[in-house]
Amino acid sequence: MSIPAEALQKLMQEIESRANFSQQQLQIVKAQMAGKQRDIRLLQLTSKELETLPKGTSVYEGVGKMFVMEAMPDVQKRIESEEKGLQGDIKDLEKKFTYLETTLQKSQEHINRILNPQAAS
Repeated sequence: MSIPAEALQKLMQEIESRANFSQQQLQIVKAQMAGKQRDIRLLQLTSKELETLPKGTSVYEGVGKMFVMEAMPDVQKRIESEEKGLQGDIKDLEKKFTYLETTLQKSQEHINRILNPQAAS
């Protein structure tokens, strides 16, 4: 069975554009994951520093251009909830990364199959 040259070229362009899009999205997802991991590390370091402070120490949190005194347990809870949220975001990004990797791999396989039909048999 032979596919007309026009249809084959159109199919190749579509597969290549899908592969390029997947590659770009993979880079974006990698950067987002790295950013989230940096944020988690910063939260962990902040939490560790807060644990070293004596119990009665006043803790101030930046809000816009001012600082507001917060209770240390409240700050710790906020840090923990932010960290859990970021970890959830990373899990979602890992799923997206896996999907994009699979899409890219399948696109490359299809391109190879179109360019070299004897190898597919």
